[in-house]
Amino acid sequence: MKRTRQVQPMIGQAWTGRHVVLLHCTTNNQLIHLYKSYHAPIEPPRENCAETLSQLLSIGYRIHAITAISPNQIQYFLVLE
Repeated sequence: MKRTRQVQPMIGQAWTGRHVVLLHCTTNNQLIHLYKSYHAPIEPPRENCAETLSQLLSIGYRIHAITAISPNQIQYFLVLE
């Protein structure tokens, strides 16, 4: 009988594939909320939305879409591949 070895991710192993972050901000540059996929690499978000965007872009995220979700709220959709 042949034994099948199951391969499981190691602790600390980077998740491969696509990561998604939704960043909700006011038009006055204030962070409202950050939503992310479970294993998405991020740094702690800042109250300043531009600073949070800068951090995400420096990690390697790219802006996929920007949408107005109300008269004073903007959603940034970022993807890391």
